[in-house]
Amino acid sequence: MKSLKFLTVFLLPLCVYFSFTMNGWITYLPLLFSFVLIPLIEFLFKPTPGNFSKEQEKKEKENKIYTYILYVTIPIQLYFLIFFFDVIKDPKLETYEFIGRLIGMGLLSGTIGVNVGHELGHRNNRIEEFLGEILLLSTINTHFLPYHNAGHHLNVATPKDAATARKNEAIYTFWIRSHFTSYKQAWQLENKRLKLSGRSWFHYKNRMVIYTLLNSILFTSIFYFYGAFILLYFIIASVIGILLLESVNYIEHYGLLRKQNENGRYEKVKRTHSWNSDHVIGKLMLFNLSRHSDHHYNGSKQYQILKSLPESPQMPTGYPGMVVLALIPPLWFSIMNKKLQELYVL
Repeated sequence: MKSLKFLTVFLLPLCVYFSFTMNGWITYLPLLFSFVLIPLIEFLFKPTPGNFSKEQEKKEKENKIYTYILYVTIPIQLYFLIFFFDVIKDPKLETYEFIGRLIGMGLLSGTIGVNVGHELGHRNNRIEEFLGEILLLSTINTHFLPYHNAGHHLNVATPKDAATARKNEAIYTFWIRSHFTSYKQAWQLENKRLKLSGRSWFHYKNRMVIYTLLNSILFTSIFYFYGAFILLYFIIASVIGILLLESVNYIEHYGLLRKQNENGRYEKVKRTHSWNSDHVIGKLMLFNLSRHSDHHYNGSKQYQILKSLPESPQMPTGYPGMVVLALIPPLWFSIMNKKLQELYVL
């Protein structure tokens, strides 16, 4: 029964359904749920840092229900994407209602499309990785996998990593730097991988070549069946999902740095190199992504058995609240720079 608590994530698609089928302020229900109600609940309730015992962990690792829940998100994401193409062209929509539905689809793409794509992309199973690629394709974010797995996990908490926010870097400039630099590095990583195997960069084994082709086919198909405006709205919704991803990247690693020895080598990644959050709603809605310290310590560990350990630096609240906080840079800096100072003094 422990696995069923992660069904909480389906509250967001429910909110999006109401947004797509109703009018007025209800079109903003996904936004209000994600960034007003959840932060309020997490502010009122204490974090839950408990872990499974060794015996429980072994049992829960073999529990396939956790994986089946991930699988269910795939048809939901694709259904709502097609549903979005239909409801966004309603001529009776007021401008503010139109924007509310765009935001709803964007939040769903970021929460399910990118986050579940990320989880499946870490699996040592080609079928599950492929399912993750489908989700990331639905958000125009396919470059995420080659960059994230071979770049971010290797270089996290160093200046080489696009997705590690630097101290005093505002989230708005981070969005641009992280996204476009990670896209560039995804090409570089794939080109290097092909070169080491004696192949040309322009090869069907180059995932970035295949992803580019698939993105082009997706764009062309949407344009052909739905028209230019629906294609534009799809891109805007996907950008909202990407900005949610980059906002999460920002709060996960802000200001943290690995030590460098006299030879220029960085220490191994530890559980002190990512910010952690044990606030319960955020953990459930993002499949334990907020136990990010343990995820970086062992990237292949399945989400349900990620641990919270005392040495991991702790966020003052859950992910949704931290994203809201990050959108106000002076307030973010005043709180998080103080925590950085305490962390490195200790």
